[in-house]
Amino acid sequence: MPGQTKSGGLYIGLMSGTSMDGIDAALVRFGDHECDVLSTFKYDYPDNLRDDLISASRRPDECTVDLIGHLDHWTGECFRDAALGLIECSNFDTDSIVAIGSHGQTLRHQPRAARPFTFQIGDPNLIALGTGIRTVADFRRRDVADGGEGAPLTPAFHHWLFSDPSKHRAILNIGGIANVTILNSNSQNMIGFDTGPGNSLLDGWIRGHREQAFDHGGEWASEGFINENLLAHMLAEPYFDQPPPKSTGFEYFNGSWVRARIASLGNEKVSTVDVQATLAELTARTITSSIFRFAPDVAEVLVCGGGVHNSNLLDRLRNSLPDVEMSSTAIYGVHPDWIEAVAFAWLAKRRLERKPANIPGVTGSAAPQVLGAIYPGCR
Repeated sequence: MPGQTKSGGLYIGLMSGTSMDGIDAALVRFGDHECDVLSTFKYDYPDNLRDDLISASRRPDECTVDLIGHLDHWTGECFRDAALGLIECSNFDTDSIVAIGSHGQTLRHQPRAARPFTFQIGDPNLIALGTGIRTVADFRRRDVADGGEGAPLTPAFHHWLFSDPSKHRAILNIGGIANVTILNSNSQNMIGFDTGPGNSLLDGWIRGHREQAFDHGGEWASEGFINENLLAHMLAEPYFDQPPPKSTGFEYFNGSWVRARIASLGNEKVSTVDVQATLAELTARTITSSIFRFAPDVAEVLVCGGGVHNSNLLDRLRNSLPDVEMSSTAIYGVHPDWIEAVAFAWLAKRRLERKPANIPGVTGSAAPQVLGAIYPGCR
């Protein structure tokens, strides 16, 4: 029953971000303020599903109800298979797993629309029935219903795991969108928000011009030069000066956004490699300016997400934050690739314990809320 958990039980977290390349799955045991990641599994979306997801999310006017239903079922099958793949390689029995926390796949995030919404697909019924394990999903919409952005949700987990009263610390997640959590001793007074683009614009630009999924290590960006005029047009984007609470996504920062900024240069020509370098600098500048603005005396930044593998981007960040100790979350026991999957396992645990998992100062909701809907397994 909800609210009852097995002592020492295990949780699975499932996460797929704005890159839409697949699902991160993590099997986790939680302690008081620590966790042990016992096994991980990466499930890649089929190419045609990824193409359909990207098309549906980037062209909402062409996305029919039938297509949404089709993608919801197909993506749910993938989330189910990711959980099953994790269980198979973990050597743990399903009876020891208390619950699965599934983020789903975001198709649209519009928390500031006239009628706000955030929309994740990946039918959790398929996960619960296919694994036999109780599944918690739909974490974001309760926060939106209470006036919040529905994102980011990971700062509550960051606070639970990484908060240290002796250190002024920030957690930086560089996924498709970058977000930062400024930690302090009081979670209700925390700051956490999306800073703007992370990997998404970099990935989109190199995919469109070199047919590569991402810029490995930032090698292509390192060959280019920053176009200061283009960078200035990009940094003039009002979102960057907007105070938190705030969240964003590919609805805002996408290929059309990049092309519009290039077009604003008029007759000035910018090489494709220089655009890549400028986009890398944009990501670094917007992250560091956010940290300087809201945590000017931060001593340590812990980095997680796919951007941790982009050495060119990390060099730009270190150059902009020369007096700040910067390292990955691995030094505190959680590999940076799996932080978000672990966070959604933790969010599932919070739901079963009937404990709030949002932070009003982060999302802008009116009050702390218990997040997520429970879908019973079949055992």
